[in-house]
Amino acid sequence: METDFWDLPPVSDTVLSPNTTWTNEIALAWYSRQGWLCGCNYLPGTAINQLEMWQADTFDTTTINRELGWAKELGFNTMRVYLHHLLWTEDAAGFKNRLNTYLRIAAEHGLKTILVFFDDCWNDTARLGPQPAPKQGVHNSGWVQDPGTRLQKYPDTINTLKAYVQDVMGSFKQDERILMWDLYNEPGNNAQGTDGLPLVKKAFEWAREVNPTQPLTVGVWNHDAGYVEYNRFQLAHSDVITYHDYTGVDNHKQVIDSLKKYGRPLICTEYMARPSGSLFHLIMPLLKQEHIGAINWGLVSGKSNTIFAWKTPMPNVNEPALWFHDILRQDGTPFSMEEVAFIRSICIP
Repeated sequence: METDFWDLPPVSDTVLSPNTTWTNEIALAWYSRQGWLCGCNYLPGTAINQLEMWQADTFDTTTINRELGWAKELGFNTMRVYLHHLLWTEDAAGFKNRLNTYLRIAAEHGLKTILVFFDDCWNDTARLGPQPAPKQGVHNSGWVQDPGTRLQKYPDTINTLKAYVQDVMGSFKQDERILMWDLYNEPGNNAQGTDGLPLVKKAFEWAREVNPTQPLTVGVWNHDAGYVEYNRFQLAHSDVITYHDYTGVDNHKQVIDSLKKYGRPLICTEYMARPSGSLFHLIMPLLKQEHIGAINWGLVSGKSNTIFAWKTPMPNVNEPALWFHDILRQDGTPFSMEEVAFIRSICIP
């Protein structure tokens, strides 16, 4: 990757208002109060996707409490968690009550939360109700996009999405248990091209109208030429720059160097894929040295099947010899004792 790929005109530091990005000074002052952020993307082992995590019938507080306790024992202080607009459309009050319950449990374990609204990853088949069983050996076989192609098929959905974002964010806009609002995960993924860019822009517009005390972000994740327009907008409008990188330490360092020039806080909100060399003992020291938040993918091996690789189904294998993501089994035992010892050594002061 060319280290100057992310270049765009400087974002001028303007007076903070509901419709402007935080200045660099405000963002850095906020970040200086956080300490070093380390944690993971979290989905309970008993849930196959966002819907199963949050629906009333399958909202498993016992598992959430147990697993977040394990996260605390690792020394983690931050979880990144996905929402879905269908949950709000079905029962807005109930969904927000469950979200409040989750935030209470997380806070009891000393964990702040990054909340994600929209997502272009995996299946365009989101439906409320019972969710599908995992496909053996298939990575994230049941994960669902939000809103996916629903918005192209039914343009009026945009009104629902605005109401959803503004109601949820408005209800928690001063909640110190929420670290940050991640408005859109990997826009343009799954060959969606620039279809997601209008929603990225709208999401920032809606969020600025709410004017939360927490920062806003949409992470850059793809440096191919087709994502230039996305990347320029995301970098220019995020209060805190977030990014994904699943490569080894040398390439990851290039990514960091290319993003540091913007003078804003950096948080890596996805990393750690063992077969590609994105390993805790290599990446975490780099991120800590650079004072960049370290949020890996996956805590507990469960229904998501993220111990299997993205594009390498293994339907006849119960467990690969080398896990792709995740740290612990569902009984809390680690994939690697040495790995867990290292995580604790770097995360626990």
